[in-house]
Amino acid sequence: MFRLGRSRALASGFGAAIKPAVAPVSRIPGISQQQKRALSIHEYLSADLLSKNGVSVPKGSVAKSAAEAEAVTKQIGTDDMVIKAQVLAGGRGKGTFDNGLKGGVRVIYSGTEAKMFAEQMIGHKLITKQTGADGRLCNAVYICERKFARREFYLAVLFDRASQGPVIVSSSQGGVDIETVAKEHPEAINTTYIDINVGVTDEMARDIVTKLGFSEQCVEDAVDTIKKLYKIFMEKDATQIEINPLSETSDHKVMCMDAKFSFDDNAEFRQKEIFSWRDTTQEDPEEVRAAQSGLNFIKLDGDIGCLVNGAGLAMATMDIIKLNGGQPANFLDVGGGATHEAIKEAFELITSDAKVTAIFVNIFGGIVRCDAIAHGLISTVQHLNLKIPIIARLQGTNMEEAQRLINESGYKIFSIDDLQNAAEKAVQLSKVVKMARDIDVGVEFSLGI
Repeated sequence: MFRLGRSRALASGFGAAIKPAVAPVSRIPGISQQQKRALSIHEYLSADLLSKNGVSVPKGSVAKSAAEAEAVTKQIGTDDMVIKAQVLAGGRGKGTFDNGLKGGVRVIYSGTEAKMFAEQMIGHKLITKQTGADGRLCNAVYICERKFARREFYLAVLFDRASQGPVIVSSSQGGVDIETVAKEHPEAINTTYIDINVGVTDEMARDIVTKLGFSEQCVEDAVDTIKKLYKIFMEKDATQIEINPLSETSDHKVMCMDAKFSFDDNAEFRQKEIFSWRDTTQEDPEEVRAAQSGLNFIKLDGDIGCLVNGAGLAMATMDIIKLNGGQPANFLDVGGGATHEAIKEAFELITSDAKVTAIFVNIFGGIVRCDAIAHGLISTVQHLNLKIPIIARLQGTNMEEAQRLINESGYKIFSIDDLQNAAEKAVQLSKVVKMARDIDVGVEFSLGI
């Protein structure tokens, strides 16, 4: 049966470039690229998963130290190899390490070279077009035999929102940036829709293989590979399997030279082994911390922090901030409980961002009472000694008592019932605090407190 949870996942980073496009999860700029419910794993783990399911990959192994890297080369049994920095980001080959080493993917010919490059990669940050200026830490390298391809293709199995089902995206132009291909040569991109109840048939796979241009002697091998990739996609609750390049080697073998996997977070209870491979060092530390506390948190580029219970209300809160000329600093859903501890953790996450100039708290007290939320809010403000204004809109059970507690607290918490008025106030106070910071005036003075 088709699992609806996975249909929410963004299919891939190039969804906007390849048709059918994947619909964004929000109207807020920035969140559509970030709010993916998907786990990404390192290349060496992807290669191992493929190999265990009968898909051909170059012989290789991971190394987490320079000494291990040298030892791996002896296991591979060839002098023609590639060493790849294991960082969850695209553009590794053109990236630069923080120590000046250029290229996260290098050709090597000996154990000595493997050791030398591993020393310069492991423990250092690789900066690519996808990591931003801070880069991402490389904790391991993947060393594999170098295979020579007669032809290189692109193939991905992913979900399409428009058809609410899986698709196979393929192109004869593999081994290059697929986003560029989609932009400059869209006719080179083929999309095959898959009936979830039927799966990938031999006829469908053979049609894909024929359009790609595999040699006649490789057709059946390529058909088998595509069917196995789809099988992995379904059985492992993947949201994306991207093979670039899918190669026909010089000895007429079909081989996955590079693989990128993503898996649906909703399926963690089914895929315990795969989710044990999560590398949190490659993720935003604040989002990792939030997940450990049971909070749904995504950092954005704005300056008005949002603390809301319920994903739908959180989206509406960000929308109304935008409509009033402000910019949300985060998506943060504390869930139905909204306990004192959750509020404290949420505030610490929000205020760890130096750009935040105001916090909009929008809580509907259904399961929990508004007065309990107010007590937690006041206690947190006192404990953290917050200097920025807080706009609190608490609706629901015991809301009058909550308003009284906030108004009598003596802290910079503005209790406002109406959502529009609360949003206007949040944007107004955010601008005041920004102006105060620009001219180096105290926040209390700027707010007239």
